[in-house]
Amino acid sequence: MRHKISASAASVLSCSLLLAACGQGGPGATAEGGLTDDKVVLAVLNDQSGVYKDLSGPNSVIAVEMAVADYQEKYGDDAVASEIEVISADHQNKPEIANTQAQEMYDRQGADVILDVPTSSAALAVAEQAAAAKKLFLNVGAATTELTGAQCNKYTFHWAYDTYMLANGTGTTVTEEVGENWSIIYPDYAFGQDMNKSFTAAIEEAGGAVNESIPTPFPNDNFATFLTKAASSEPDVIGAMQAGGDLINLVKQYNQSGLKEQGISLAVGLMFITDIHSLGVEQFAGTTFTEAWYWNLDEETRAWADRFTEQTDTRPSFAHAGNYSAALQYLEAVQRAGTDGADDVVAELEGAEVEDVFLKNGKIRAEDHRVVHDVYLAEVKDAASVEEEWDYEEILATIPADEAFRPVEESVAAGCDLG
Repeated sequence: MRHKISASAASVLSCSLLLAACGQGGPGATAEGGLTDDKVVLAVLNDQSGVYKDLSGPNSVIAVEMAVADYQEKYGDDAVASEIEVISADHQNKPEIANTQAQEMYDRQGADVILDVPTSSAALAVAEQAAAAKKLFLNVGAATTELTGAQCNKYTFHWAYDTYMLANGTGTTVTEEVGENWSIIYPDYAFGQDMNKSFTAAIEEAGGAVNESIPTPFPNDNFATFLTKAASSEPDVIGAMQAGGDLINLVKQYNQSGLKEQGISLAVGLMFITDIHSLGVEQFAGTTFTEAWYWNLDEETRAWADRFTEQTDTRPSFAHAGNYSAALQYLEAVQRAGTDGADDVVAELEGAEVEDVFLKNGKIRAEDHRVVHDVYLAEVKDAASVEEEWDYEEILATIPADEAFRPVEESVAAGCDLG
């Protein structure tokens, strides 16, 4: 799917003539710079039909288009990226399809950057293609720390969240405040395996223990047997590491199982506001989780969310805001570099300190390409506390950027070597 987005007809014409005559992308471009093929192509690759559709999906394409519009409004005739095209595809949460789609986008459709890519196994496949094509991949939707560990590469950046961040917030807090003995239920692919590993480490660091870790198929709609097995060791907490539609099914079945009445609490490793909206606050009320971004955090986030809602009829998840941020900062890096040449854009991104509607106290680490930023410890409100539709979260605390994510030396120790 292609969406061509450009400035006004007059400015597009003048910039196109400038490109043809001078081989430059606009003011600030070097003689060796400019656009590699007379336009910038942003590719959104994600789940547009399955369990992760609502939390990102087609609405992330709209978020990227919003970033393009804001960039063009800011720079006008001075925009280096005078013509920008947004393309998208559905990877169906399958790494082999993601691999093929990424190769198609880079090689045949001229994508300069791929954005989003939920499902960690799919993201790892795209990272390999990015390294091979020497083009950028700004991961928003996947959580595996392998992207900033053993499988990091020069052209891949990890933007929004990861399993270390989630475990560092939720695993630690729930162990200290709810219960020390856990059973973990996780989807048996790269994301779930990494979540199990990261949560186990955080729980043990906080003085707790994991009695049992139980893998489940992905995707899956029946968790009854796995919940029964998890409860058999009489834990204080069952940790659910699913997301999207799988998480909704698991929570629904947990609430029907009577385990809460038996004193076994449920902790959610990864929560999106779209999950709460789909199932209802009554099903999640009181659940503590780590939030990468919240639409109603402050006036700036609410104003952006209002714009998003005008186009989508829904409130944005952190994945939607993260894709906006990643697209906008990519274009800002192109503007600073005067070119969309990948190595030049990478150089502009590395070490950059960034503030936007998503990134608060943001910094793009050069050593492992982890984008660090403030994150939040949140709790789902009860129904009586909800003041408007989508007003589902209470922010309990801010976890500062320099505390939220894995220290850079641990990324290096895990095998990331970007020189």
